[in-house]
Amino acid sequence: MAVRWTGGHSSSVLCLTVSAEGLVVSGAERGELALWDGGGSPAGQLRLPGEEDVTSVVFSARRPSTLYTSHGETISVLDVRALQEPLERFHVNEEEINCLSVNDTDSFLAAADDSGAIKVVDLESKKAIRSLRHSNICSSVAFRPQRPQSLVSCGLDMQVMLWNLQKARPLWTTNLQECGLEDDSPQSAGQFFNPPLAHSLSVASCGNVFGCGAQDGKVRIFRVTGVKFERELEFQGHSLGVSQVLFMPEAYWLLSGGNDGKVLLWDVGSEVGKQQKSPAKSLLRKKAQAPASSRKNGKLNKVSSSEQAGVVPKLTIEHEEKVNWLSCAEIKGSRRVLVADQSSSVSVYPLPEL
Repeated sequence: MAVRWTGGHSSSVLCLTVSAEGLVVSGAERGELALWDGGGSPAGQLRLPGEEDVTSVVFSARRPSTLYTSHGETISVLDVRALQEPLERFHVNEEEINCLSVNDTDSFLAAADDSGAIKVVDLESKKAIRSLRHSNICSSVAFRPQRPQSLVSCGLDMQVMLWNLQKARPLWTTNLQECGLEDDSPQSAGQFFNPPLAHSLSVASCGNVFGCGAQDGKVRIFRVTGVKFERELEFQGHSLGVSQVLFMPEAYWLLSGGNDGKVLLWDVGSEVGKQQKSPAKSLLRKKAQAPASSRKNGKLNKVSSSEQAGVVPKLTIEHEEKVNWLSCAEIKGSRRVLVADQSSSVSVYPLPEL
């Protein structure tokens, strides 16, 4: 059963973040921010100037009390020890920001927006140093751990991109509509009716493996090798779009949340661990071993991609509300998953020992 944290917001909660010290912050519609104590009571509240929806919140990697928030086209920097007027503001994006990411040396901040732009701010000079671009709304951006100049992004153009800040063009791009699409696959027709618009990205702590959740209900796992990345795994996570994916600190445990109201916990480590030096070769092997369909009683029965890969959820949470954001926190000595949805509360579920 979920424990609901209430009293922090009057509008839908849109985003969540947890600091290295375990502080939880949520952002909601109409400029609302709330800081929560470990017992689920609001420890601080603020309405940001302009009252635009708070779409992303992220803590500084090196300064655990510094919080970056996006609301409208603005990024505000706050000190959570005294949740008051922003310490400073950046206005580098021209359209509403969807996602923020800070690298782990605290030197760069990336902001992805509705125009498809990713604006990268140098946090020392406080200036935008790069403008990277998708051809449609950029929904998610994430710096790779231990690689402060490298980031991945995805968007409603169905593109997943790998960037290095020394270059203005992507190092590598994959179109999810073409990714792993075989002409003889019965899935291929479905992609045209339910295209894999990419909604969310999360990078594992190793920095080389990342997951992407898309509108077609699938979660795709990629591995970066050098200046490119290849798909290692794909599985049907949800019956509707995957709105959120989140790698947990432990190796390759991944949470996914969907528009179907489910939150699922996956262990992709055994599958990712199978990959040899050449992910492409092992992927081809996997395809050869696992046909996309099987013939039974003369009828063609489609085998789901999750069955092909042998990936099944370790835990299913029937949240029953469309998931806006997922986060994970250590609360009173045990791990919890935090869920933001269309309501004004934050739902908290226990997680099993991993």
